[in-house]
Amino acid sequence: VEGIFFSGAFAAIFWLKKRGLMPGLTFSNELISRDEGLHCDFACLIFQYLVNKPLEERVKEIIVNAVEIEKEFLTEALPVGLIGMNCTLMKQYIEFVADRLLLELGSPKVFQAENPFDFMENISLEGKTNFFEKRVSEYQHFAVMSQANNKIFTLDADF
Repeated sequence: VEGIFFSGAFAAIFWLKKRGLMPGLTFSNELISRDEGLHCDFACLIFQYLVNKPLEERVKEIIVNAVEIEKEFLTEALPVGLIGMNCTLMKQYIEFVADRLLLELGSPKVFQAENPFDFMENISLEGKTNFFEKRVSEYQHFAVMSQANNKIFTLDADF
């Protein structure tokens, strides 16, 4: 349910990014969102290999309860509507995320929700950042842009 509980907060900060606001915060959000996305993907992958999986009804119950908790949180956290984001749209987004998670877990959708935020469609795409303009928030692929001298252990490496 980690993917559900974080998704509303990530969406709110990506909303700021869409408007070019708070670049330091939004870059940090990209890094954290990427990591949390990997955690969620890994959990779904591990779930596929469980021998004694919980019943589909139990999986649905856990996801639906998580959605209700996140909706309650968002009602408190986002009491005022903003341009392009309000509590109703955020709740719809949480339902959309939950449906995607259910599909990943091999269960049918519950909410049949559409993604109301166009800016959230692009967050999983690999960045095309010019290295000299901005730090990239994606992981470096093994052996990409690496040299033999980069494989030396050192305690004073500059990241």
